[in-house]
Amino acid sequence: MNDQDFYTTIEKPSSAEFKDRGSKFIAFAFPVESADDFKKQLQILKKEHPKAVHHCFAYRIGTDGNNFRSSDDGEPSGTAGKPILGQVDSKGITNVAVIVVRYWGGTMLGVPGLINAYKTSAALALQVTPVVEKQIEVNYSIEFDYTQMNDVMMVMKQFNCTIHANEMKLFCNIKAGIPKNRLDGVLNRLEDLQHVTVKKAG
Repeated sequence: MNDQDFYTTIEKPSSAEFKDRGSKFIAFAFPVESADDFKKQLQILKKEHPKAVHHCFAYRIGTDGNNFRSSDDGEPSGTAGKPILGQVDSKGITNVAVIVVRYWGGTMLGVPGLINAYKTSAALALQVTPVVEKQIEVNYSIEFDYTQMNDVMMVMKQFNCTIHANEMKLFCNIKAGIPKNRLDGVLNRLEDLQHVTVKKAG
């Protein structure tokens, strides 16, 4: 996967509901950039749905395929988190999390019933949100003299870089995501400028 310049993800949060024998499954899909992002969303949903018996989830972050997690949150092993992750992966998307909140309906659904309910609710939520293609970016920290501001910003704009943070003082520092497929061009242009230091961010 590492040789790709783009990845697909979802653009905005969505939700969908699935019912089976009285149990209600509400799936929430949303874009995430980090595990911390995900944890915040999980806390919000737990506060919004305190009476739900389970908050099962799966997420996949990054483009190397190694950063993912799934949880059955008390459901029988393999009946919730894995089917949810399976839906994320079947769409070939990343930087995405799906949390399925379950309200108990009084009837046991059994393992096949649970797998179907979590899988279906996750699929429904992912169906109603647009999938978008984004550039894979490499994060850099760029330090420069205030007088170079326009030149640096012009390069950022020209190469479609994402500014994540900036400190504008006499000496400026911006944290930017540079598209992987245009990295050499951006770095060459920045190196041509005086009083500009470029460092790869951790």
